Amino acid sequence: MDSKRDELDQAIRTFDRDALAARVEDAARQAEQINAEFPLDEWPNLTLDRYALGHAGYKSSFCYRLEFKSPELGSISGGSSRKLLIYAKSDGSGWYFDQAYLDQERAWDDVRTGFVRAFELAGQGNIAEVDDITALRTGPALTAKTLYVYFPDELLPIYSQAHVQHFTELLRPTKAPALTPLTANRRLLTLVREDERFAGWSPMEVMLFLYGWADPRAGRAVMKIAPGEGARFWQDCRDGGFICVGWDSIEDLTAFGSEEELRAVFAAHYPYNGSAATVTTKARELWRLTQLEPGDRVVANEGVSKVLAVGTVIEPGYVYRPERPEFKHTVAVTWDESYAQTLIEPVRRWGVTTVAPVSATLWRQIRAGVSAGTPTAEGPVGTTEVEAPSDRHLRLVTEALERKGQAILFGPPGTGKTHLALRFAVWWLAHGRAGLDPLAEFGTSEFRRVLAALSAPSRPAETREKVGQLTQVTFHPSYGYEDFIEGFKPVKSDDGLRLELLPGIFKRVCRAAADEPDRAYLVVIDEINRGNVSKIFGELITLLEVDKRGIEVRLPQSTEAFAVPGNVYLLGTMNTADRSIRLLDAALRRRFAFYELLPDVELLEGAYVGRLHLDNLLNSLNSRVRAELGRERQVGHAFLLRDGRPLATEADLCAAIRGDVIPLLQEYAYDDYGLLARLIGAQVVDVEQQRLHELTDDEMVEALSAEFQVGLADQLPA
Repeated sequence: MDSKRDELDQAIRTFDRDALAARVEDAARQAEQINAEFPLDEWPNLTLDRYALGHAGYKSSFCYRLEFKSPELGSISGGSSRKLLIYAKSDGSGWYFDQAYLDQERAWDDVRTGFVRAFELAGQGNIAEVDDITALRTGPALTAKTLYVYFPDELLPIYSQAHVQHFTELLRPTKAPALTPLTANRRLLTLVREDERFAGWSPMEVMLFLYGWADPRAGRAVMKIAPGEGARFWQDCRDGGFICVGWDSIEDLTAFGSEEELRAVFAAHYPYNGSAATVTTKARELWRLTQLEPGDRVVANEGVSKVLAVGTVIEPGYVYRPERPEFKHTVAVTWDESYAQTLIEPVRRWGVTTVAPVSATLWRQIRAGVSAGTPTAEGPVGTTEVEAPSDRHLRLVTEALERKGQAILFGPPGTGKTHLALRFAVWWLAHGRAGLDPLAEFGTSEFRRVLAALSAPSRPAETREKVGQLTQVTFHPSYGYEDFIEGFKPVKSDDGLRLELLPGIFKRVCRAAADEPDRAYLVVIDEINRGNVSKIFGELITLLEVDKRGIEVRLPQSTEAFAVPGNVYLLGTMNTADRSIRLLDAALRRRFAFYELLPDVELLEGAYVGRLHLDNLLNSLNSRVRAELGRERQVGHAFLLRDGRPLATEADLCAAIRGDVIPLLQEYAYDDYGLLARLIGAQVVDVEQQRLHELTDDEMVEALSAEFQVGLADQLPA
């Protein structure tokens, strides 16, 4: 706790408030402009058109001004427009509003009344009571930013509840209580004002400092975006400080409330030869522009191996530029051309995608290729250096473990459950361990070295148990309580074998964790559903609950007092094709958080073999599987990957189809070859002979291409 305070002291001492004066002034001007255009005394009679997005004149609306034209006041961009409470759907199908109302006018009456009441409460110094206004409850970020615009001294311009909690726990290193959004914001502001180190600081300065010191969004998105075919718009992008893409028949993306709304309009303009899967993929590429936030990175590429520059996204992010003759969808960036290079290994998928995520491995390669001796440009104030693209799975698993103490990764075969569990273990446990790389690439010798180091006792001379921070076990039908907790086991003696009461693996982990309460211990349980969990855990199932950690019980065999320390975490994996989570013991379901992993076609995006596009193949195949067998028996993306990369040759793809995918489908079909043919195609399955057709690799790829109609030509960028 003292070290955290020292770290904060140092950060405050080195924070240059004067350097941010211009940004603080810009924020004040933006707030003044909103106050002038939408004065408080006009709100009781404000019309829906003046408030909402989506209609013909929406660019003069309050919501447009708040989300897209006031970046210095803090961001509420990204996600769905549902956060704005009510808006006109861009496809002309009507209005979105809470279905508790009969129509948009009644919804707007209630929302407007809610805002008027919120302003009254804020003026009285009772902002926390705004959380009780039902009409505003589903728009916490919108409500918070609106109140900051009109009452800038009453709360901090931090609109994410998760970010508020993050900063609260840094300023006062205890678990922040679960408070409603504005109540939590006010609590953080109170902590700041009670701290003499922030004396005289404005809420805007505090916000800029907190994000600059400990941005919870560290590990930002990195996206590759091609500035036209053959990079023909690169000069425009470099000189103008933006990246641009086409699909110009689609107008301003800010008019769309969600990716689903965009997809419906996109399909009408760009049908891609009737391939629904391709439409979904390409619409997602375009929508990604709206999800980029300040501090994210853009890799401008030419072809499959040339990096032109890397840009840092700045406010306002996505901008539609109707004045451009073409390629009107843009994102504002600052460019750093020291990243310009030719990659040693071409990225084949770049040839058929315009906008695509950059993997952590590729981002490292790009960073390693920065011109020698050339300093890279810093991002905007308040951002942190990007070490690797963010991984939402790692963040969400962390949240699940912190909330419940134990979690289970579940999903169909091949969705990467064990892969994620081990990547998470390395990422989570290696932080702060000298000489261990938390971002080591899965499957490499470095990754195996880190796993071994985490599994070894950290203090062999001092700890009672020979276990490390990481313990891996696999449950199976014969695995029991005596293996996991304690039991009598045969051991060698001078007289031969004798039974001795020995601690099981979990008991040893708990003892070691008790010796090192400041260090997390993680038990990864593979195939957790294959064991009799109720029997394996026994009476200790109750002690797993977070509020019962540290409570002692007497073990029935040894009669020893035993407790599960608060720094012990369990992460299990289970295959839903073997057993649905609905069939798990109810006591287990209550005590574990569950995190589902489904086939992730984004990992295959842009990858192809011949004229067969892998993401579309998997999408189309799983559409059939869901219709015939249900979502729990889909085919995972891992079957089409090798060493984390999409299969690239006909031989590799056909080996995976014959050796992995078809046997899995045969197991699902229970020798029903009619069903198997409906899943994978009659050109692959001989229903009459109840066997597979003998196809060469070329014939197999052609058969799959014809069956699923997912040709490479459908995927060419706009």
